Amino acid sequence: MPDFPLESFTPPSERLLRRLMAPSRWYFSPQISGTEHVNPARPALFVGNHALFGIIDSPLFVSALYRETGVYPRSLGDHFHFRTPGWGRLLTRFGAVPGTRDNCHALMAARQHVLVFPGGAREVAKRRNEINRLVWKERTGFAYMAIAHGYDIIPFASVGCDEAFDIVYDGDDFSASWLGKGLLRLPQARRALRNGDLFMPVAKGLGPTPLPRPEPFHFRIGAPISTDVAPWAGRQDEPQVLWDLREQVAGAIEAMISDLAQDREAARPGLSRWRRWLT
Repeated sequence: MPDFPLESFTPPSERLLRRLMAPSRWYFSPQISGTEHVNPARPALFVGNHALFGIIDSPLFVSALYRETGVYPRSLGDHFHFRTPGWGRLLTRFGAVPGTRDNCHALMAARQHVLVFPGGAREVAKRRNEINRLVWKERTGFAYMAIAHGYDIIPFASVGCDEAFDIVYDGDDFSASWLGKGLLRLPQARRALRNGDLFMPVAKGLGPTPLPRPEPFHFRIGAPISTDVAPWAGRQDEPQVLWDLREQVAGAIEAMISDLAQDREAARPGLSRWRRWLT
């Protein structure tokens, strides 16, 4: 059984979340579109791209979704978050749970909205050539879970956070260095760093500092993909079906990322002077 609250979980009030997120909203000026695709009465699995470092984009997305639709999804997080003293407890307080199949089964059995980033920790530990790109490896678990429970998959996309930083030193640099090569020969280091996947890049934002630039964030929610109808329904044990669904979801997210990137550039001349100067 899961060790987190299900029926007893109460989301924070929208007012509290709005107050907590006010500085971040002011700094990044997030915009969200596509909320008409969300049906609060029909639980869904929200699937999206994770941005660099992963601690800025997701709270802003959840806050905007909650404000606009009243839906507060339970987030599935990478295990390392919940092993971090203090941080793991904070995430749990706001409804996040470790991203295991048992936990996801329990949430879906309770008919809760669920949010997942299939790229996980690897996607937040981006390399220079992975800006605004999906890094999902061979993962199809989210497709399995959605079909098994007949959940709609709602794809969503985020842009802006990756552009707020410049990566100075990434996981590829580390793995190619004498230090990285030496450490990754050690079994314990390989496990801790997941063969280098968990190496977080060194990045700069405003000037030489790690403070992100105030790039405007844009979120877009796509049309739901129903998994309780053909060709998906009841076929969660067929690997090719899972892969096909994964690719359909990924394609929808990639198309929205491309559109949002163009929208951001088109809107840049209308930004305030201070924001244009700092970005």
